[in-house]
Amino acid sequence: MAAKKAKKQKKRMRNGFYLLLTVPFIVIALVLAIGINVATSSLRGIIVNAVGDGEWSVKKAKDSEELDRTYYQADYKTIDEAMKASGEVTGAIAEEGMVLLKNNGTLPLPGGKVTLYGRGAADPLYGGTGSGHAVADDAVTIRAGLESAGYEVNATVYNELEAFAAAHSEAEGGRTAIAFLPGKESVYKVGEMPVDQYSSDALHSMDEFNDAALVVISRTGGEGGDMLLDMDGHDENYVEGQHLLELNKDERDQVELAKAHSDRVIVLVNASTSIELGDLQNDPDVDAIMMVGNPGVTGFAALGKLLNGELNPSGRTVDTFAADFTKDPTFVNFGDFRLTNVEEGTFVDYEEGIYSGYRYYETAAEEGFINYDEAVVYPFGFGLSYTNFTWEVVNQKLGKVGEEISVDVRVTNTGDVAGKDVVEMYYSAPYVKGGIEKPSVVLADFAKTDVLEPGESQTLTLSIAVDDMASYDYKGAKSYVLEAGEYQLSLRTDSHTVKEGTTPIALTIDHESVFDQTPRSTDQGVASNQFDDVSAAFAGNEALDPEIAEMVGPKKTILSRADFAGTFPSAPTREEMTAGEALAQKYEVYDASAANEGIDAQKPQTNVNNGIQLIDLRGRQWDDPQWEKYLDQFTSSELYDLVNDGAYRTVAIGRLGKPATLDMDGPAGFSSFISDVHGSAFPTGYILGQTWNRELARQMGVSIGNEALALGISGWYAPAVNTHRSPFAGRNFEYYSEDGTLAGKIAASTISGALEKGVYSYLKHFALNDQETNRDVNGLATWADEQTIREVYLKPFSIALKESRGEVKYLDEQNNPQTNLIHGTAVMSSFNRIGMTWAGGNSALLTKVLRDEWGFKGMVVTDMAALRQYMSPDWAIAGGTDLQLAWKFMKPMQDPDSAISLVRQRAAAHNILYAVANSNALNGVAPGDTLQYHRAAWEWIVIGITVVLALLAAFGTYRVVRRCRRYSQLKKATPSGEKIMW
Repeated sequence: MAAKKAKKQKKRMRNGFYLLLTVPFIVIALVLAIGINVATSSLRGIIVNAVGDGEWSVKKAKDSEELDRTYYQADYKTIDEAMKASGEVTGAIAEEGMVLLKNNGTLPLPGGKVTLYGRGAADPLYGGTGSGHAVADDAVTIRAGLESAGYEVNATVYNELEAFAAAHSEAEGGRTAIAFLPGKESVYKVGEMPVDQYSSDALHSMDEFNDAALVVISRTGGEGGDMLLDMDGHDENYVEGQHLLELNKDERDQVELAKAHSDRVIVLVNASTSIELGDLQNDPDVDAIMMVGNPGVTGFAALGKLLNGELNPSGRTVDTFAADFTKDPTFVNFGDFRLTNVEEGTFVDYEEGIYSGYRYYETAAEEGFINYDEAVVYPFGFGLSYTNFTWEVVNQKLGKVGEEISVDVRVTNTGDVAGKDVVEMYYSAPYVKGGIEKPSVVLADFAKTDVLEPGESQTLTLSIAVDDMASYDYKGAKSYVLEAGEYQLSLRTDSHTVKEGTTPIALTIDHESVFDQTPRSTDQGVASNQFDDVSAAFAGNEALDPEIAEMVGPKKTILSRADFAGTFPSAPTREEMTAGEALAQKYEVYDASAANEGIDAQKPQTNVNNGIQLIDLRGRQWDDPQWEKYLDQFTSSELYDLVNDGAYRTVAIGRLGKPATLDMDGPAGFSSFISDVHGSAFPTGYILGQTWNRELARQMGVSIGNEALALGISGWYAPAVNTHRSPFAGRNFEYYSEDGTLAGKIAASTISGALEKGVYSYLKHFALNDQETNRDVNGLATWADEQTIREVYLKPFSIALKESRGEVKYLDEQNNPQTNLIHGTAVMSSFNRIGMTWAGGNSALLTKVLRDEWGFKGMVVTDMAALRQYMSPDWAIAGGTDLQLAWKFMKPMQDPDSAISLVRQRAAAHNILYAVANSNALNGVAPGDTLQYHRAAWEWIVIGITVVLALLAAFGTYRVVRRCRRYSQLKKATPSGEKIMW
């Protein structure tokens, strides 16, 4: 009896223990199932970026099989074929983008035994770092480029340089490495091999391979950091006060060693920024210098052909190469400046005003402030050739206000070898001392010939709108002003040298034109002061905005042509680094509730069934009434997701015919830090700029477009047109030039090429994002007067957006094929503040200038906002940004469902959808079609895990319920007082 009782007791305990385990198991299974789905929903953007999205297919409308749905035709069947073709474009860019800076007759040098000197010879830099990095695993090396052209390269020396580079890698601190991510430290070190490490065998071999000595000088560039203005403590081969863009002792030793072993010394500059080359230019024993840049994956294949004369150099400099960078007016106001009484309060002053680059050197020389020959080594737009050209003006049309000036120039090759030439046209506006600031010369236009055989001619047409010679007067007229007087147009071989045999063309403007009522012919709207709050920080401008003038304290100066000596920039004093309380408050995080207080808005319609799909809007004008009906169909959550979950993509709203799109970095070819998707490594923007060839830029855009079609990409985070304000800027490799006309026109052609294949290009970084130092510190406050902002730093963006062209093919309501013309449809704003207002939340910049004045139609995305607190999505949407380059769970809006927020999100969605509708995202879709989504493998895995967990929870629940029912039945059947066994 006792044994039976004990057995029952043990069974009761076992059953109780079963329940104790089963109930938590059920809870855990349910929590895991719910948690996995919530997590994958919240993290969907990151997952998609990392492993890919599902696929969309088109369900064709009934009886529509015959419709042509191919709006963009890929030129190649596979990504490998597209990349192979891109390699040819890369090679062509390198051929024309390498610049011959010096030549005493040594080049061209047909063949021979040559020795390469310097680490960069065996370990060259193919591109920059950060979002502009290039995947160059299979790149053509310098050695390969030379050997393919018939040179025999000294293997003994090369192998020792290669071994040194491997033993002193960038990853281990052996060479300059720019930190890309916040919190990481950059390493600054040239990492050149000391000459005493060459073996005796190597030294002996130099005397055998002595037909020429080729010394490679390398400098990197990268997102996240700038070049150091003082190398003290970073590289023992520099003395105190020297900067990174000077040659250090080891590099100079390499040059001297080369001179000791060969009578022909050629220096190859493997960098994408200007460096100080005055000593080498003036050294009679250095026979030639070539700027080879960072030429991408196949670029060095052109090097040997350029040296042996098979190809004729035709590149031109995109920056002024000064003799002493420390005397440049930007030098003292570039780098790390922090407010002493504001945590994370950083700033930079553009005290040089409009006088940066050649605008300074040409004007300062004309005013007698500098000796040009001593101050400048190579002018802007300079480059040598192996042949000679003559220019003749064969026709000219001098327009008036509202019209265009055009000049036809016949270029003739008068030398002995074939080659290309670049014709540069500059204008000089009348200047009155003390009046509106004006440089002595400004690039108006440029054109490049085809290859001309000896004796062959080609006529080029250069033009400029008369209105574009106006200057911005932010103090008086507060608009653009074309002053009366004589304007001169000169044809030059560079910014300093008028072409021999040509005469400047004079255009007399009889009456002053102030564009404060009617827009310039190149604008859509009237330009008026938008940046008084920034201009007022400079002495003499206090009345423009007394409040901001009071906040900034001691006034900054602006360099003036009327008194270069008295207004030359100086570094900020300690007093200038102390902010007033009101200014300090402007560094605080944006408060949406306070900013929106008092704004009266009506909630827009949502979730209306109008039966409109996105394809129905393709080809329609931005202001077509159908857009409003389409937008009425969105739910508030769909608007939120579209606007706020925009990291490297735009999200899908399948029920409304909006597929997901993939947007990719970077300016030197598609690259990604978070997935393995990548395309070709093109030459850097610096090298493309040095081609001065708009057709090559267009071809690069087409190549990008073909790779995009193969990879399923619709958006490209490029091109980048920030200005080379200083040679020390870390991302100069990514940008084109110190000049806005050159940069803008090259970018316009690149964007147009990409548009041919349906790619929307995010022109970036808008605007004044011209240094990397402090870019991650609460928004670098950039101070410049409005004339400088407009004439120097906004100019390339304006030209690129207005002059880019794309043809949109679409089907009208009767399914008839039609075409429409669009311009660039995407812009990326920047990290920095303009004054105290973040560029991505700056309505003056993004609404008044970009949209109202320039007429831009399309979307604006932030720069990467996920980790930067000050880049508030509420601030962005209020300021004119449309898409957040962030994952929504990382940067939620404060009040997304308020009326004013919904109104702004709807407007942003309109801009995003306009760009997407007119892109390759709708390739293959016709009106009446619907989209069907096919889940990615990872989505099926999530569903599978969820189902398994749900079944386990259901099974556990079933067992618990069954036992509970059994217990209830036993309880009813058991006499009172008797224990129940489960």
